[in-house]
Amino acid sequence: MDKNLYKRNELLAKITIKGLNSRNMSGYYASDKESAKKLALELIPKGSSVTMGGCMSAREIGLVDALQNGEYNFIDRDKYSDKREAMLKAYDADVFISSVNAMSDDGVLINIDGNANRVSAIAQGPKKVIFIVGMNKVCPDADTAMKRARNVAAPANAMRFDLKTPCASTGKCFDCKSPDTICCQFLITRFSRHKDRIHVILVNDDLGF
Repeated sequence: MDKNLYKRNELLAKITIKGLNSRNMSGYYASDKESAKKLALELIPKGSSVTMGGCMSAREIGLVDALQNGEYNFIDRDKYSDKREAMLKAYDADVFISSVNAMSDDGVLINIDGNANRVSAIAQGPKKVIFIVGMNKVCPDADTAMKRARNVAAPANAMRFDLKTPCASTGKCFDCKSPDTICCQFLITRFSRHKDRIHVILVNDDLGF
């Protein structure tokens, strides 16, 4: 990464952390992927039950491998024949790992979901939610973050799952009602009523979509 962009991200992260703190959420800055993994593991006590949605960012920083091989009860839905059973376990988990599709630089989190297992667990259930967020997902305001979620993250995820949606063939949102649409539920997290529940680790790298 260019040193000037790296420095810009570092400065922006300070503003974003202040925004998160003002919304009763905890913000952290990680200078690289390894630092982000270390921070996340410090927030997860040994023996905790941990699960996640399809969080590419957690995989990219090596967190998933660390949880699978560490002293944790990692609920890996990929190993369940009944995916619903695995998803339901998330609501009673100690820790839920996620990322955001986008967020504003004053701390508003934007997430779009197809099955709603991810956004519902973010909103309610797990005792602690830890977000792994690359600085590429931080936007100037909530409106821009929503546009990013719909026109960058959603098309890329639709392509990843080989879905038959307009965005998968054009690269932009058409506000479709396709049977394959993954834009079924939208969650805007602007404040956490429960202190110490939501933790956001900002990583000075490009992660996920």
